[in-house]
Amino acid sequence: MNLNSLEGIRKQWYYYKMLGDKTFEQLTEEQLLWQFNSDSNSIAIIVKHLWGNMLSRWTDFLTSDGEKTWRDREAEFASDISSKQELQDKWEEGWACLFHAINSLTEEDLSKEIFIRNQGHTVVEAINRQLAHYAYHIGQIVFIGKMLQGKEWISLSIPKGKSADFNQEKFAQDKRRQHFTDEFTKE
Repeated sequence: MNLNSLEGIRKQWYYYKMLGDKTFEQLTEEQLLWQFNSDSNSIAIIVKHLWGNMLSRWTDFLTSDGEKTWRDREAEFASDISSKQELQDKWEEGWACLFHAINSLTEEDLSKEIFIRNQGHTVVEAINRQLAHYAYHIGQIVFIGKMLQGKEWISLSIPKGKSADFNQEKFAQDKRRQHFTDEFTKE
């Protein structure tokens, strides 16, 4: 298994989706719609922005510019998602579009050139650009969720105060080659 291949790329995407999924599971509808102030984004607004970006970037990924003429980026920041179900529907639709594009790629596609706002990228560069962008926003989602849940938060990584236990468990295992997300995600 080549972990630098499409399989490794897919695993990374599933990992970030899982972080969002596990955050949503811990929060109420009210918490998902909560904004610190009128200039900040709620989790729902961040999801709406990710949804719009995913549909634009991943629709016809290899054949059309990633910034579609039909995208209304400014509208992605309007606070108009009204339910947890609507948030989850947009989340799933965006990820479905992304995974459709990623799962249709071949290793040969990785060196092809695509464009985002007329700026050329290899497919790998475009994937890395979007991975960094989505990780940034999913980190915001997790951070807001953790703040809202406080002591009730269920850690999505190594829980505070448990690093030594985690490392002891890992070093008790034989050395092996695997993607770090294998223990966290199931495709």
